[in-house]
Amino acid sequence: MSAPIHTTTDWQAGHYDLVIDVRSPSEFADDHIPGAINLPALSDEQRAVVGTLYKQTSAFEARKTGAAIMSRNIAHHIETVLKDKPAGFRPLIHCWRGGQRSRAFALVLSEVGWTTHLLAGGYKAYRRDILDRLKDMPLRLKLQIIAGRTGSGKTALLQHLQQKGAQILDLEDLAAHRGSLLGQIPGRPQPSQRLFESCLIDALLRLDPDQPVFVESESSRIGNLQIPPVLWRQMTNAPLITLDIPVAARAAYLVSVYDRLTTDTSDLSRLITGMVRRHGYEVTGSWQKLMQDGDWCGLAEALLSTHYDPAYDQSVSRHNRTQWLQLAQADCSAAEMDQTASQILSALQDQAAPSEV
Repeated sequence: MSAPIHTTTDWQAGHYDLVIDVRSPSEFADDHIPGAINLPALSDEQRAVVGTLYKQTSAFEARKTGAAIMSRNIAHHIETVLKDKPAGFRPLIHCWRGGQRSRAFALVLSEVGWTTHLLAGGYKAYRRDILDRLKDMPLRLKLQIIAGRTGSGKTALLQHLQQKGAQILDLEDLAAHRGSLLGQIPGRPQPSQRLFESCLIDALLRLDPDQPVFVESESSRIGNLQIPPVLWRQMTNAPLITLDIPVAARAAYLVSVYDRLTTDTSDLSRLITGMVRRHGYEVTGSWQKLMQDGDWCGLAEALLSTHYDPAYDQSVSRHNRTQWLQLAQADCSAAEMDQTASQILSALQDQAAPSEV
């Protein structure tokens, strides 16, 4: 006896044993529900073949060929990935718009005996919901912005706050980029804009809107990705917690974080060359010399003092931001970060405590 197939608008992965995205691998790579796995009913190549048949021969021949291919693919998925799933297995299945691919997959799983859920409207409906949530969810957040000049270890401070039980929104982790011109993370290509937004909503759903959320100060873009406008506006209006750390300490921290640039200097050299127009040949030549000599801390300190710090200070002066806390650190060590995190959380508790009459 076949198990029921339920149609639902609930796409959250935690509500099912597994989310199965049956679209092609390229569709899945561009964007998908966080936590979903890709068990394609048709591969990219097979989808192209069926599409060609539809255009050049007939819809009937395309459906017949597609059905045969999908049957083999679904059988393969059941014999491999789904082989050990128990009788009570409850998956959510979807394709592009809730059409033939997901219905065919769901029908077979239902005949196996698994209660199956179909996402109404498929990925297209999911994407519309993500866009709607991007306009609404950021407005509920009580953001606290961790700010400071380049090399202040803002991302590291977020981690210390999280370890102490605070809520954080790590945009750079979601974007797979450190936010700077040389912020690419080796081995972690940036997601598409759509997938970044999916992961962002997934992160927001895990937050308690009644509690503060700490987020690092960012420009409106992180690498190739754009922070959604509503969230960006909320960030620019949120109170600042500014770190004040000596330039030498920040330079040493940057060298430790960007150590890959000391072994392959090509990206760094291009960056300095691109600064000639702003700083002139004499200054950029001195930076190239520091790089050639392997004086990495000297180079980092020179770049901070001459380029990054003035740019940061100019940006701060242009915007009338609410400064909530300004905290000094001797360096960017774990001990200093831990102490700063404790100070921030203590100040929050004092702020939330009822005042005596």
